[in-house]
Amino acid sequence: MTAAELHATRSSEALEGERRFILHDVPWTTYVVLRDTLEEHSGLKLTYLEGTLELMSPSGDHEDLKKIIARLLEAWAEEMDVDLNGRGGQTFRTEAKRRGLEPDECYCVGPFGAIPEIAIEVVITSGLVDKLEVYRGLGVRELWVWQDGALTVYRLTGDRYEAHERSSILPALDVPHLTSFVATGVSQTKTTKAYRAALRARLAAPPGRPPGT
Repeated sequence: MTAAELHATRSSEALEGERRFILHDVPWTTYVVLRDTLEEHSGLKLTYLEGTLELMSPSGDHEDLKKIIARLLEAWAEEMDVDLNGRGGQTFRTEAKRRGLEPDECYCVGPFGAIPEIAIEVVITSGLVDKLEVYRGLGVRELWVWQDGALTVYRLTGDRYEAHERSSILPALDVPHLTSFVATGVSQTKTTKAYRAALRARLAAPPGRPPGT
């Protein structure tokens, strides 16, 4: 994914109920005060990159997608007995790097550190700030991006993100299989139960034999 895919030239955008606004030349202290003041407005996301601040109000579709991805991933972790711990949309920021944001969802395997190992972003409308650059500066190892019906894993390699089909943090996770359950139009509970059933069928199948044969 290039910066252009997450960066738009317009100063504000409204689509599918999402609204984005951008401010320039914002001091770090102003960003911190705004974020802390608006903390009770959990739906409002702030992304800060070296003086540029984006404010984004997510749509219902955005929230539905990020929630079902989270529920599916957590169901997978439970079925596979993986110690996956999430912190939702907690704010992560560093003054030294002049970066800060709230991921849609985030996780660590084992105890949570200063930053998540995995961050998940749902992209419905184009961002006004390059979130890849924000995540890179924060040092998040993997960024999972849902866009146009696909979930892509971006691994931080050196100083850049590279696209992969699988996660290096959760190598046993079949990402395309999980993705196939995301936008089904069925209720979240029914979708999660169907995914659990499919996982159990896979685990019960003899090695080398597809489930149901």
